[in-house]
Amino acid sequence: MGLFEDLSRFLESRLDEFLQANPHLEVMALEEQLRGQEEDAIALLGDLKRRENQLQESILTTAQEVQRWHGRIMKAKAANRLDLLQPAQEREAALLRQGNHFWGQMTGVKARLEQTRTLQQQIHRKRQELKVKIAQAEATRTATKTAQTKTDWQTTGWQQSPYPSSRSPGDPLEETFQRWETEKELEELKRQMGR
Repeated sequence: MGLFEDLSRFLESRLDEFLQANPHLEVMALEEQLRGQEEDAIALLGDLKRRENQLQESILTTAQEVQRWHGRIMKAKAANRLDLLQPAQEREAALLRQGNHFWGQMTGVKARLEQTRTLQQQIHRKRQELKVKIAQAEATRTATKTAQTKTDWQTTGWQQSPYPSSRSPGDPLEETFQRWETEKELEELKRQMGR
């Protein structure tokens, strides 16, 4: 267990270092985390909605049972069947308690549904804001890379055209080379004539 914890801590620290060195990836990881949270919230909304529907159906079924047993109580009273009246009243009371229990659960589920909807909307807004920031950061990174690439290629030699400037009469480097080449040619001619 200690080795696993050490490895886990090492990997977490390396991940933290990597994300700090690459902040754009940290933002993307945050967006991924928010996406996961939004998906979880949407799944929870679905579960809560199904639970709400189940509870509504249970409440309706219980209400129908209460009505049925209430009718039986009335029949037992009218027929003066005390042996059936007491158990029917107990059954009706149990069904009313069960209905109240379902109603309480449904109230709680509705509250959770509302909270989860609010949370999902907040997460969605945060994701949208983060997507805008990611797009802006990506645009900035692209512009920076383009500017850097342009700067790398914009050295003095690459900016100048080799044709017009090398033959211009006021170029001191051109004049120096022409003088030197002329002197070399003269020396070579002198040597050839001196033979």
